[in-house]
Amino acid sequence: MPKLVVIGTVEVTEGRRSQLLPLLKAHGTRCLNDEPGTLHFEVLVPREDDTKLFVYEVYRDDDAFEAHLSAASRAQFREEAAGMFKTIHATKCTPAD
Repeated sequence: MPKLVVIGTVEVTEGRRSQLLPLLKAHGTRCLNDEPGTLHFEVLVPREDDTKLFVYEVYRDDDAFEAHLSAASRAQFREEAAGMFKTIHATKCTPAD
């Protein structure tokens, strides 16, 4: 099974990006440390749009991503960041050979 890349778009609640950013980065660190199938997790900060954050995630395969969805870190992030974001949209990609 090929690797899975997820590009996440986080729609940030107005004025909350500086509070949300460290929580999202900590979540990424936990994912890399605790989820063997999570290969890369990077948070990207748009320079000209303070209403969004982007996440670039790489998983060993689809099963690793499914494990990520039910992992403790995801629940912890959503609890800690409640009210700081409106939505998170994920686009699943397969790396081109």
